[in-house]
Amino acid sequence: MYKVKVNEKFLFDLDTTGANTLLNGEPIDIDISALGNNLSNVIYQNKSFNTEVVEINKAEKSCKIKVNGNIYAVSLEDKFDQLLKQLGLDNLASNKVAEIKAPMPGLVLNVMVEEGSEIKKGDNLLILEAMKMENILKSSTDGIVKKVTVKQGDKVEKNQILIQFK
Repeated sequence: MYKVKVNEKFLFDLDTTGANTLLNGEPIDIDISALGNNLSNVIYQNKSFNTEVVEINKAEKSCKIKVNGNIYAVSLEDKFDQLLKQLGLDNLASNKVAEIKAPMPGLVLNVMVEEGSEIKKGDNLLILEAMKMENILKSSTDGIVKKVTVKQGDKVEKNQILIQFK
């Protein structure tokens, strides 16, 4: 049994364990033809849908799927995710990062956050130039910026603390 969430709004129960595929407890008749390159054609209720898998994040069990030109964010919870949630252990796996350190020596080209900024996982924090390449450092967690210890033009060493979080 899987819990499938679409666009953070719609929640479906999907069961593929028996001979039939059940959606919210009801059997569904669906025909899927793989076309290659992450493209498929799906026939459901006598209607044809062209689909493309745009992005997959296996670690978060999520993906983005384009259906007839519209993009949908889909996340999946399996029975183990559901069990961890029931036991109240689902938040233990989330990374709580206290600081961002320089992954290599370089020059700070741009700082994109300031103290007190609320950030989400994946947000751009700063641009670090190293070995003539620009590297965008992104947040690995949600949080609030406590302190920015560098500014544009600063030279930094490997493992130097750049940003601290509350």
